[in-house]
Amino acid sequence: MIDKQKVKELAMEWLEGKEYFLVDATVDADNKITVEIDHKDGVWIEDCCELSRFIEEHFDRDVEDFELEVGSAGIGQPFKVLQQYINSIGYDVELLTASGKKMEGCMKSADEQAFVVTIMEKQKVEGKKRPQMVEVDKTFKYDEVKWVKNIIDFK
Repeated sequence: MIDKQKVKELAMEWLEGKEYFLVDATVDADNKITVEIDHKDGVWIEDCCELSRFIEEHFDRDVEDFELEVGSAGIGQPFKVLQQYINSIGYDVELLTASGKKMEGCMKSADEQAFVVTIMEKQKVEGKKRPQMVEVDKTFKYDEVKWVKNIIDFK
C-alpha cells in the first residue's frame, strides 16, 4: 500500500515556496491517492497537473499500481485546516455548532486556538422597548463546531 505520509511529504516538498497549502492527503485501501490543495485566490488546474506529475514520478506503477487525483479543496466544502479559516477573514461563513445550531456571520479572526465570527443577534438595547439586531463577536474553539464553510454568493 502507498504510504500516506510519503504522499504528504511529497506534496509539502512541491508546495514549498509557493502560496498554496496542503488541505488533505488520503490513500484508501485500493491505493487511490487524493491530494487537496488550496490558495487564497483559488487553485489553477495547471498547478494541480504539475503537482500530480511531481507525486507520480516518485512512485513506480510497476511495483505498486495506484490512482492519483490532485485538486482544490471543494468550493463550499467545510474547512479542514487553519489556513482556510485565515483566508476567510472578512468573508461570510456558515457554521454548525457541536450542539446543532446553524449560524452565519463574517469571519473576524482565526488562530491556532479559536476563531471569531461576527453575527447579527437580537439583544435588549438600553433605552429601546424592543430587542434590536446588533453585531456580536462569537468566539469558537475548533472542537465546538461540526463544520465551517464559506457562503457562496452569486450576486
